[in-house]
This record gives sequence, structure tokens and C-alpha cells, in this order.
Amino acid sequence: MFSLIFPGQGSQTVGMCKEFYEKFDKVKNIFDKADEVLNFPIKKLIFEGPKEQLDLTENTQPAIFLVGYSIFELLTKEFEFDVSKVKFYAGHSLGEYTALSSAGFLNFEETLTILKKRGQAMQSSVPKGEGGMIAVLGSKIEFIENLLKENSFNYECFVANDNSEGQVVLSGKIGDIKKFSLDLKKNNIKNILLPVSAPFHCKLMNKATNIMKPEIEELNIFPVKKNIISNVTGEIMNNTSEIKNLLTQQIESKVKWRESIKYMIDNGTSDFIEIGPGKVLSGLVKRINKDVKVSAINREEDINTLKNIYGF
Repeated sequence: MFSLIFPGQGSQTVGMCKEFYEKFDKVKNIFDKADEVLNFPIKKLIFEGPKEQLDLTENTQPAIFLVGYSIFELLTKEFEFDVSKVKFYAGHSLGEYTALSSAGFLNFEETLTILKKRGQAMQSSVPKGEGGMIAVLGSKIEFIENLLKENSFNYECFVANDNSEGQVVLSGKIGDIKKFSLDLKKNNIKNILLPVSAPFHCKLMNKATNIMKPEIEELNIFPVKKNIISNVTGEIMNNTSEIKNLLTQQIESKVKWRESIKYMIDNGTSDFIEIGPGKVLSGLVKRINKDVKVSAINREEDINTLKNIYGF
């Protein structure tokens, strides 16, 4: 059986989804509706940039959701993809909202609106330039956690994303991130400072949590019988109350992506389909388990290839 996965920040590119928009009225209508809902020309920003504006968190979050949701709707409505065969829905960080909306837990307009607010809240939680994120490559998370513990007197960083075997992302204040980076280099561990504007998924996002908690509480979540995976637990979210609670926790919590993928594989998933811009999650899945099949949808050609494989 297969599961659907939806990407988060870092997958965006100027021009994403333009091929689908130009060819399919279904996608065009969704994009036009997004401009109307947000009262902002997000379509123009996605197709024309500038990249610096698209990369702002308050724009990136609704933009990536819009692309992923549009492709899902095209896949199911135009190409008659049979969603009854989907075992699990999961998304990375903001991608969790795309998964929830695609699965029917949230409606399109409300998801778009709350992601704009979420992006603004997270963007403003820490003054620009004070926080950052760093990707650590080729090291086990246990070693990283021990290194942080041993040096807690010198700096404070937080595991933000447990992405795959050998890829962990950490958040913290810029000064602490730089000290941590030096310690990694002393241990011959490769690390890369990420081009982000805030330290996501750690306690430095507490201001954003306080802003978003009442917003999330007001969400209309429909009682759909679909399996949706939480970033916070790496397991299924079971009811409306739990979904709201975990979406609130997710702002400051570690994204357990590696655990989520393993859970889905252990519970019957043999194939993953990434829906949204880029192929970041596809790469992470293959690092976690090289034996599963992974596909990504960015063009009509990708859909036709999947149609031949799965026969929908």
C-alpha cells in the first residue's frame, strides 16, 4: 500500500506549479481562489517572484500549501486517483496542514488563512538575525544530543527536525549555533547554516505558540476516517481534540520525520508519493529505507508515470 507525503519549507521555487496552472482549469481556479482568500497576489509571487519575497515564512507557508493542495486536487479530480488506497497522510512541518486539508480534515480556505497567520507568527517570534538553523550531515542523532548535553554550559541549541538517518536540523540563537558548528567541525562533522529567517521548532517559537493556540482552537476539523500522522508523535492523530493539541505543540516541538516514515513502513506502507514542490522528502525517505518505492509529482509527466504504475 502507499502513503502520501507533503513537503514543508525549503521546497519552494519561483515558477512552481506553473505548468499545471496553465494547462488545467482545476488548478487555475484554486490559485485564483487563493488570491481572493488572502487578498494578496500569491499566484504572481509564486510564478514570478522575487525569490526573496517567496522565501519569507509568511509567504512560503501558504504558497507551498497551495501548490501541494492543487496537485492533490488535480490528481484526484482530473486523473481519478483512488484515495481509498491511501494508507497514511503525512506532511513535514507546514506540510502537515496540506496533509490534513487533502485528507478532508480541514477546508481549503481555512487552511490557507491559518498558514498565513502561522507564518507571520513564526516570522515575528524572534527578531530577524537573532535566530537560525543548522543542518548536520552524516552523524547519528544520539551523538548530537550527547554533544549538546556535554556543552549545555556553553551554548543552547535544539533538535528541530529529525529528518533521516544522517540528517538532523537544529535551531538556536545565532551565537549558539556558531559555537555548536565549531564543535561539530572539531569532530569532523559536516554542517551547513540554513538560509532561514527564524529558529523553527524549538522553545524560541513560544511567542508564535501563544499567538496560534487560540487560532488553532477555532479551526473547524471534520471527523474524517483517514490516517493522519503527527510530526510531534510520529504516529496517528486520533480525534479533533488531539489534532488541535498536536498542531499547537508542533510549533515548538521537534519534527519526528524519521520516526513518522518508519511508523508508516512498519504499518504497511511500501510506496510513498510526494505531492508538492521539489523532491526533498523523497530523498529523505530513501535515506531512511532504501527498499521502499518513492515518487514525486511536479509535472503532468509524473502523474502519467504514476498512472501507468498504479493503474488509476
